[in-house]
Amino acid sequence: MAEKRQPVLVQYCQVCSLPAEYCEFGPEFNKCKPWLIQNTPDLYPDLLKGGSSEPKQEEVKRLPGGKIKKKEKKEVVIEKVVRNKRKCITTVKGLELFGVKLSDASKKLGKKFATGASVVKGPTDKEQIDVQGDISYDIVEFITETWPDVLETAIFFIEDGKKVPAA
Repeated sequence: MAEKRQPVLVQYCQVCSLPAEYCEFGPEFNKCKPWLIQNTPDLYPDLLKGGSSEPKQEEVKRLPGGKIKKKEKKEVVIEKVVRNKRKCITTVKGLELFGVKLSDASKKLGKKFATGASVVKGPTDKEQIDVQGDISYDIVEFITETWPDVLETAIFFIEDGKKVPAA
């Protein structure tokens, strides 16, 4: 007859309440480190050496569930959306990353091109500027002249679903 197996004793972390083996995958691993060093030094020997398991380069924002939020690239994306066959809307995204106030930018764009321009929330809940009309190629020169912080190499067009540099 087979021997009766004994139950496995699992030690749970007092900080995050995960099993100690899974603490490093939890959202609060930095808070768990002192407890792990004191109670389970054999599981994480690299913590005892004084160094952390990963080099500190820059503070990364963590979302719930341990996911890492990517840092946004500083770039302006210009997209032309066609509606009703002949009417166009030019959408400008990413100007706020360069320190440009979107309400002021929409007023300047509206006056320069004699069209309606407004700040709206896009599909990703980020604000963008909608300008009536197809001004996609004239707008690059205007943006670089008006706001010198925005370089022409940081401006991109979306054409046929692909991101194309403006320069």
